[in-house]
Amino acid sequence: MNYSKIKTGVYVCHCGTNIAATVDVAAVAEFARGLDGVVLSRDYTYMCSDPGQDLIKKDIAEYGLNRVVVASCTPLMHEPTFRRACAEGGLNPFFFQMANIREHCSWVVNNREQATNKAESLVAAAVERVHFHHSLDMRKVRMTPAALVVGGGIAGIEAALKLANADKQVYLVERESSIGGHMAQLYKTFPTLDCAA
Repeated sequence: MNYSKIKTGVYVCHCGTNIAATVDVAAVAEFARGLDGVVLSRDYTYMCSDPGQDLIKKDIAEYGLNRVVVASCTPLMHEPTFRRACAEGGLNPFFFQMANIREHCSWVVNNREQATNKAESLVAAAVERVHFHHSLDMRKVRMTPAALVVGGGIAGIEAALKLANADKQVYLVERESSIGGHMAQLYKTFPTLDCAA
């Protein structure tokens, strides 16, 4: 990999005390400075805050960053936040990578040294991975909000009802002449002795 053109910024979040109480975030940021392609590494109290996002945007412009790694909480919660910050800073949002050091380190490892070492490993992996990212563009396509449920047993009926209640068009397909599956063959159900049909 040619690292000469890669300029990665690494941001390690304290998440208040959620991460910083267990992980030495300053040590993780210092460790990241020595990784290939990393030109900037910082730790910050709340990266997802407006000032944290502004820090990313400012650094993209000032240091010419073309990759960004944030080590913080779950991507499920804040990956869209940081991708948006990268895009607002002028960087393709897909040149961003997240390392989950809250759920994968600070919340599951009690030993501070071990948690810090694991966080460093996750950051190193994220930095290496982001080097291989490509510029992508979002596209919108028309779609029909419909679903096909195969099997008209109890699970299929329940799935079809849930989808229909979510305002989706549902097609329920059953190979037998009636729905209900094995349940329809029973006389009564235990323990209430309700009619199975």
